[in-house]
Amino acid sequence: MKNCLQDKLYFCIMALNTQLQNRSNNVCEICSEKDDNLQAYAVPPKNDDTIDNVVALCSNCLGKITASDFTDSNYWRCLTGSIWSETPAVQALSYKLLGKLKAEEWASETLDSVFLDEAITDWANAEDEMAANKVVHKDSFGVELELGDTVILTQNLNVKGANFIAPKGTVVRKIRLVPDNAEQIEGKIEGDTIVILTKYVRKQA
Repeated sequence: MKNCLQDKLYFCIMALNTQLQNRSNNVCEICSEKDDNLQAYAVPPKNDDTIDNVVALCSNCLGKITASDFTDSNYWRCLTGSIWSETPAVQALSYKLLGKLKAEEWASETLDSVFLDEAITDWANAEDEMAANKVVHKDSFGVELELGDTVILTQNLNVKGANFIAPKGTVVRKIRLVPDNAEQIEGKIEGDTIVILTKYVRKQA
């Protein structure tokens, strides 16, 4: 049974790749360069669970996109063509990349001239909007805090609702991040779970 399941999984992966190759005619769906080693790139924030979410990219385009390398703006002039693709994933990725180049006159003009379905532009902008809305917790030195980190108090804290003062240097393990407030974390001190301001802690290396 295990081998059967493995065979089916392998077949599904190969079938998806074959579909993508057929759709792209074995050329990069962004720059139109022929590449025998095209790779599937899922347009964020979607994943690669369906061909509708992915774009066939050559190694050059894939490398520049994953490295956020847009220094050679002339390289990306291919987007003036790919934005008119009939494939939604290609449209979304092209629109997203053009947005990163909108300081270039040709890119700005292309964005102004194209009319895409709202669902496509929402998809293209989703990752940046998620990043802009992300609540980031930082310690007193500006170091980003993560769930489960260990922190050290940088000053004495009077614990409200308890009859003790947590001294400077107290170690607080396995902190939790307050989801809607970047200035607050939760941690246990002497068995009590309390809210601690991030400006009073430093992350333990």
